[in-house]
This record gives sequence, structure tokens and C-alpha cells, in this order.
Amino acid sequence: MKRLTVISRNKLNEILVFLTLIVSFAYVLPRWADPNQNSRLDMVIAVVEDHTFQIDKYVSNTVDYAKVGDHYYSDKAPGAAFLGIPVYFVAHTFLKLPFIDRLVESLGNNPAFQATLNPQGTGIFAQKVRFAMAQVILSFLLSAIPTAVIGILIYRLLALWKVDTGTRLFLVYAYALLTPAFAYANAFYGHQLNAALLFGAFYLIYSREKFTKPVLLGIGILLAYSFITEYPTLLISGILFLYLIYKLSRTEGLKGLPWLVIGGVSVLVPWMVYNNALFGGPLNLGYSHSELWTEQHHTGFMSLTMPRWETFWGITFGQFRGLFFYSPLLLLGIPGIFLWAKSQRYRVELIVAILVACSMLLFNASSIMWWGGFAVGPRYLLPMLPFWMLSLAFAFQSWKRKPVFMVASVALSLWSFIAVWGLTLAGQHFPDDAILNPLKDYALPAWQAGDIARNFGTLAGIPGQLSVIPLLIVILIGFGLHLYFNPKEPERR
Repeated sequence: MKRLTVISRNKLNEILVFLTLIVSFAYVLPRWADPNQNSRLDMVIAVVEDHTFQIDKYVSNTVDYAKVGDHYYSDKAPGAAFLGIPVYFVAHTFLKLPFIDRLVESLGNNPAFQATLNPQGTGIFAQKVRFAMAQVILSFLLSAIPTAVIGILIYRLLALWKVDTGTRLFLVYAYALLTPAFAYANAFYGHQLNAALLFGAFYLIYSREKFTKPVLLGIGILLAYSFITEYPTLLISGILFLYLIYKLSRTEGLKGLPWLVIGGVSVLVPWMVYNNALFGGPLNLGYSHSELWTEQHHTGFMSLTMPRWETFWGITFGQFRGLFFYSPLLLLGIPGIFLWAKSQRYRVELIVAILVACSMLLFNASSIMWWGGFAVGPRYLLPMLPFWMLSLAFAFQSWKRKPVFMVASVALSLWSFIAVWGLTLAGQHFPDDAILNPLKDYALPAWQAGDIARNFGTLAGIPGQLSVIPLLIVILIGFGLHLYFNPKEPERR
């Protein structure tokens, strides 16, 4: 085989990464009857089907709703749902075709699928399947693809930093498959879309030597849209805004700043119109009208109080929702931060990464609802993970030839795989927040009983744990192709 150039290998790696990740994410279907996802999905369907933001017809399938007068609305930040509206507008006619009835009949005769249903539930029928398929389409386009894009951006950024190919690929797949990002990569939440918007803005700011008007306009849109997708990440948007100001001051000055503002305003004005129409004021949020969560949202400032040590422990090392408990590979980012600082390279980007991590940790530790309901890990920390992965690169670049480090990396990766996949694929809903040790008391019993999250293997009639095998084969094929097209790089002395 003719030897590939470095450029063509990088492009090929990016294609393989993207394809492997989107297939891996899409393979596991979004959780059916998830109140959090349903809140956004109800809004999308109501707008397209009923031409209203009122979700009165669907409110029984969610607990995340706002009540204003006699009507119900989604209480979520609307960014993901706004993008979902045109997607569903195109898809909803397709979902009314007769094939749905044939699909319902096929699922009714599929023992593997039937085994995943609640015996006390309503079973399956055409409208329910249409609703689920809408969720599948929206989750794929607005979560799975953005998460795969994050993987590409991590790969490209580390290439700009001269990180070797093997380390780049490992960190991309580690982020996508060995952290809680995997659990939300094909779910109609806002976290992964939000992470893609923010990391995309960061990549644009870093990689541009010249900031043209379209680039500044785009960055403004990305930063503003990330805010209306997940409100807490206003903190990250602010950090990236300051980072951009620094970069502009070092290049062409601030004369292009109005284009950044125009981009942001183009997003924020429609959002304020939406708030005013539904909740009575341009800055009034749905959370202020959450009927079932009034006490929580009116405690402190929008549920935020002072950071607490027990909460900080809970989101980092606790067995309930601890990030490092479920993905201990991320612990290597801590020495990575110090090695990054020691290298004296990309110092401004180091400050950005530290501020992003600290801001989200402080926010989450200040929330009285820090655990995030039914969840895999601390889901509010998901937007910081792409930035955190950059610090791991410095640990691997500095220590990858040390046997102790490599053994530790393998052990931490193995536990991350067991914990993240164990929880992500267990059962038909994310772990209940009443279960204080989800890995032992939720995931383990589910796997032992063969209660595995619905996936394309299930649809093909493969039961229980065996349905995961095709997913593992796809990932191994992707890894094998990377090895085939990337001959071992000679060691530099």
C-alpha cells in the first residue's frame, strides 16, 4: 500500500473517528419516557403539530414543566428545542407514513424488544412509536453529531499542539466512550450540544490568526446560543469572551467587536421575545414557573447558594455522582495541569481551561440540585470535559514512556469503561436519584437480569447482554482501521 502522507492520514483519522463515534452513539437508543428529554420534545411537537408552545396535551409525560395561568410550557432553556423544531417539521410528515404501523407490528413480535417494556406500562402503539422515533432523530442530529464533532475538534487542536497521533486518538475516544459524555451523546438533553457550541467557539478563537467579520459573527452566535441551551454555562461563555478580547487585542484590535455583538444579539433577541410571550418578561425564565420545583428554584439565586464541601465531594469522588469515581481516567488531568504549566506552552489556553473547570465545579457545588435527578455522573459538568481532556495530553506526552504511568492509565481506563458503560447501558432509564450507589444497586442488577438499554441490537432481536456485542465489534473495527492506516511513528530522540 502506498504510504499515506501525514495530511491524508489526519483526514482519514478524522473520518474514522467521526464514523466510529456516530455509529457508537446512535447504536444505543435514547431513553424512552425520560421526563427531562420529554420536556424539550413536547415543545418541539407542540409547535409543529399544534402551532403553539403550550404542551398541555403532552404534559403528563414530564415533570419538567412551567405553569403560567392555565397552560403548561417546557421549563427548559429552549436552545435545543428551537433547533429541533425545523428538524421535526421536516420529519413529522415522514413519521406519519404507513411504515410506522408495520414497525409497531414488528416490535410486537420481537421478544428481545418486548422484554425491555414495563409489564405495567401501556405497551407500544403507533403514536408512541412516532414520538420515540422523533426523539431518536432529534437526539442523533442535536446530540450525537455534535459530540462526534467535539471529538474531531479535540483531535485537530491537539494536532496543532504537535501531540502525537496515538495520544490524540486515545484522548478523543477516551472522551467520547470513557466519560459521562457517552451517556448523553444520544439523548435529547442540552449538555452535549452546549459543549459542542462552547468548544467550537474555543477552537475558532484559538486557531484563527485573523478574525474576519463572518468568524466574529459566528463566535458571537456560538457563545450566545450555548447560553440559551444551558443557562449555567454563561460562565464559560464569559470566559471565552474574555479570551477572544485578549486575542483581538493581540492582533487587529477591537474594531471587529460589533460583529461579535451582532451575532450574540441575533440569538438573544428571539430568546427574549420567547420569554416575554410565555413567561411575562424578556428575562423571565421557565424555571421561575416550574410548578413541581418551586422551592428548589426559589432557594438562593435560581437554586444556587454557597459551595459546600459535601457537594463538591459528591460531584468529584462520591459513588453517587462523582466524576472521578465513574471516570477515574480524568484524574490524569490533575498532574496534566501542572505539566502543562511547567511546559510554559499555550499558557493563556491553560488559564482558560482552568477557569472553565473551576467555574463549572463551583456552580455545580453551589446548586441545591447538584446531582441532576436521574443521571449518569454529574451531568452539569459535561460542558467542561472537552477542555479538561486537553490537560490529559500533557500527562501522556510527558509520561507515556514510564511503565508505571501506562499501567495506571490502563487500569483507570478499564474502570472508566466498566463504570460508564455499566451505567449507560443498564436498564431503560438513567439511575434513580434515590439510589445512592448506582453502580452496585442499579447497574449490576440490571446487567445480571439482562435488562440492557434498548439498542439496534434489540431491534434486530438480539436479547439482553448479547445486544451489546455488535457495538463492541464496530468500535474494534474502527480501532483496527486506525492501527492499519497509522504505522508506528519513529521515536524522537
